[in-house]
Amino acid sequence: MAVAPLSQKEIEDRLAELPGWSADADRLTRTYRLGTHFAATAMVVHIAQVQEELDHHSDLTLGYNTVALAVNTHSVGGAITDLDFQLARRVEDLAPGHGAA
Repeated sequence: MAVAPLSQKEIEDRLAELPGWSADADRLTRTYRLGTHFAATAMVVHIAQVQEELDHHSDLTLGYNTVALAVNTHSVGGAITDLDFQLARRVEDLAPGHGAA
């Protein structure tokens, strides 16, 4: 099945199901604030594993106690696709209850 860009309406509808995530230009983004740098580092490792499983990778930034993600699908010209939302949902499963920074 070919990957296709989502419409603005589809993006908005899906974002409604992912509190804390937003569409910033042509990317899905979210920042998590964790209790410690070690916790943030551990989350990065877990996200990296999910990205390998999905064969879909985000820009992933580790801060002192934050983890920031920005993702789109390069194979369709950098648009937002279902692959990006699959990754976002998996990341949310790793960090339930963590507030956005």
